[in-house]
Amino acid sequence: MGGYASGIIALLAVNCIAAMGVSLFTGFTGIFTLGHAGYMAIGAYASAILTVQHGVHWLPAIIAGGGAAMFVAWLIGMPTLRLVGDYYTIASLGLGEAIRLVIENWNSVTRGARGYPGIDNYTTMPVALGFLAVMAAGMFFLVNSNFGRAFKACRDDYVAASLLGFNTSRYRVLSLAVSGFYCGVSGALLAGYMSFIQPVMFDMAKSTELVSIVVFGGLGSMSGCLLGTAILTLITELFRPISLYRMLIYGLVLVVVMVARPEGIMGTNELTPRFIRRVIGRFADARRSAGDKAR
Repeated sequence: MGGYASGIIALLAVNCIAAMGVSLFTGFTGIFTLGHAGYMAIGAYASAILTVQHGVHWLPAIIAGGGAAMFVAWLIGMPTLRLVGDYYTIASLGLGEAIRLVIENWNSVTRGARGYPGIDNYTTMPVALGFLAVMAAGMFFLVNSNFGRAFKACRDDYVAASLLGFNTSRYRVLSLAVSGFYCGVSGALLAGYMSFIQPVMFDMAKSTELVSIVVFGGLGSMSGCLLGTAILTLITELFRPISLYRMLIYGLVLVVVMVARPEGIMGTNELTPRFIRRVIGRFADARRSAGDKAR
């Protein structure tokens, strides 16, 4: 496989890991966020500092980056997740920008707005796909476990879940912490992929992109999230030669899907063999119906 193709696959895997984290928090716990790029920044800078300044191997550095983002997410979630609805969304926007600004102005550690160069290029295609496989399996087990059902209960009716005995505050904080870990690992892998990071790479536009991917794929569908990430990442790369128009095409695809299917590509369905058979059956029925009408 050529270097360009393997690079695109590695980038796709990195984006999928971040999108899974946002999907858990937004799609399965029902809390919209506009600040998860901040957790990617924490993971990226933590792994970069560990590998460049302290000579730590890239594997524990990536995990440490995810752990640092998870810890910060837990600290942030304890006071802020008392907010509900749009109030938390606004707070997350401010917190994400606050993280970026701290990194941008902490020159002695992060080198500020100039960026952090010299990172080893450890995010190869096998490394990125390996992390994606392990973390995707872990996420699918999580959303189908008792914790996943508790997250969905918080999403469907926060008050009813509380009355039924669920400690909804604890589950919401746990969801944010796990989501932060996934975004932190994604940021650490992105640092190894780019070999250079800057605070501007983790601004509000990146957070908005992650949320739009989750909505595009389907809220409440982890396989839809992965499918949406693949489609939007490939669209961005395929139309790179016409860079003046590729974001126009990107936006057009988002609008068309949201108009034609407001619940996203997969809605709340998962891409299981049973779902595929059902879709094929519907297409077959539609074709038979069209044939009968033609006769």
